[in-house]
Amino acid sequence: MATKEYKLKDLLVIKNGKDYKNLLDGSVPVYGTGGVMTYVNDKLYSGESILLPRKGSLENITYVNGDFWTVDTMYWSIVNETIAYPKYLYLYLSLLDLSKKDSGSTLPSMTFDSYYSVPVKLPSKEKQKEIANFIFQIIGKIEKNNEIIKELESMSKTLYDYWFLQFEFPNKEGKPYRTSGGKMVWNEELKREIPEGWKVSKIGDILEEANKSKIQVNDAKEKGKYPFFTSGEKILCYDDYLVKGFNIFLNTGGNPDIKAYMGKCAYSTDTWCVSAKEYSYILFYYLLKLMPQFEQLFFAGSGLKHLQKDSLKNQYILLPDEKVLRNFNNICELIWKKITNCLIENQELTSQRDFLLPLLMNGQVSFKSNY
Repeated sequence: MATKEYKLKDLLVIKNGKDYKNLLDGSVPVYGTGGVMTYVNDKLYSGESILLPRKGSLENITYVNGDFWTVDTMYWSIVNETIAYPKYLYLYLSLLDLSKKDSGSTLPSMTFDSYYSVPVKLPSKEKQKEIANFIFQIIGKIEKNNEIIKELESMSKTLYDYWFLQFEFPNKEGKPYRTSGGKMVWNEELKREIPEGWKVSKIGDILEEANKSKIQVNDAKEKGKYPFFTSGEKILCYDDYLVKGFNIFLNTGGNPDIKAYMGKCAYSTDTWCVSAKEYSYILFYYLLKLMPQFEQLFFAGSGLKHLQKDSLKNQYILLPDEKVLRNFNNICELIWKKITNCLIENQELTSQRDFLLPLLMNGQVSFKSNY
């Protein structure tokens, strides 16, 4: 595949981000190096653009198409579309290791000149479009799955809120329990009324701990066979699994966070893996995740926060009667199986994308284009 070499300065014009704090809430996304920060009522630019980190995570290059705003840690750009197809240029830049261009400050950072001096090899515009549109088909499938996951998680959370916070689970006639006159009784441990027949337990009575992991965070991989959970937001990969079934992962240090996964997976030394013994594991996940004042109750200390496991085990939680529990579990199991399928498909699609992209750009593989 014939290519021509350029400097990035020939292919785009870089612009500075701006402060957004004088803007009102709206629908325009504001991007920082970590992704979308908030939404405002004005835009810096509208159209295709490649967002380039100025400080922080230099690998978080982003493609956007539409109205957007960027903060001062994130450059935005206007692409010279007579030479470069924006999607292709974004993909090309996302493969680069920009650490060698780092200006050398304590916080990783890039200047205009650092970016402008980056060499870029481009094939013909037609070839750029062919490759980029093929890869973006895969990216589109991943994004669609993420939307489905978000919607499914919202559905299960709404069901939990309705049944276990508002106590509007179906009664014997299928009507909302509390508003249909369902009997409520006072509970001394929780200091509030609960549905008749429900009971209160300590978390430690139903919590089951998995073996502590010996896998360090640094052992994680961007690609691998099984999801790998750490205290960070991003789910990485590992070549082997430690647990299977439905498991809950709590950070033991850093930001308080709870994740769950149904299937084979692994986790790092800074992650506490638990499940519910002889109980609805999905309900247990929501009881933990949506517990009021989670941070204040279970994370304490100066500097880096740490999970207080004993405090968590001694907290009281409300458990429904067997029928309500069984109905909730049946509904949510279907939801979580769909979530798991989407996550597994995304992992496979991501591997395909990461494997094919450099080969396509180097001309090592080719395909028939529909464009």
